[in-house]
Amino acid sequence: MTPVTEGPDGHRVPLTRERVLSAALQLVDAEGLDALTRRRLARELGRDAMALYRYAPDQAALLDGIVELVLNELELPDDGEDWQTQLRRSAHNFRQLALSHPHVVNLLLTRPAATPLGLRPLATLRPLEHFLHMLTTAGFSPSQALRINRAYVGFLYGHVLAELQDMVVNPDETDDLLRLGLNRLPAREFPLLRGLATDIATFDGAAELDYGLDLLLAGLAAQQDEGSDTAGSDSTPGRPS
Repeated sequence: MTPVTEGPDGHRVPLTRERVLSAALQLVDAEGLDALTRRRLARELGRDAMALYRYAPDQAALLDGIVELVLNELELPDDGEDWQTQLRRSAHNFRQLALSHPHVVNLLLTRPAATPLGLRPLATLRPLEHFLHMLTTAGFSPSQALRINRAYVGFLYGHVLAELQDMVVNPDETDDLLRLGLNRLPAREFPLLRGLATDIATFDGAAELDYGLDLLLAGLAAQQDEGSDTAGSDSTPGRPS
């Protein structure tokens, strides 16, 4: 990264919270979380480290701000689409966001959990509120929508973390078994895993995401249909409001 201390007119660019967080995110994207220190960030901004305390008083605030900045990039689907289409689009949008900021994925998972729900930045709660609104509008009860959100988010993070794993040991090797280092596993103990070398090596993240969504959405649709069939019960999950 190249420090930017002056604007087009030659005047010094003033610090803002957004500028500090943007510089922090650029640093993390380029070099990983270990590179993010207050001294290094100050150098990238062309300022003294003490100048950053006004915008990020500690490392936790800096990390939370990065999470907020990244989630602000998340495109939420249009309310005019049906709920299954919205869930699919949201999943693919989140996957693209994660691939754009791979070093931030663990932060997206851990930082919100470190803060009570009501004290989190609004940007981190808007996707959840949008999700709950979308599902309750589709006929699920609020409590059922919350449960679905937990399952959906857990699935998404699991998929993204699996996709981001560095699975290739020898990238120049043409044999899949050798590329993945699976040849090191005892053949008698791991016959199935060794036999799946080509499937693992040809992993298609978008296609696998759709496969998982097919399973998840089929279950939710069945639950919604069941709720419609038993609409006379107030306690039935998926009952239209």
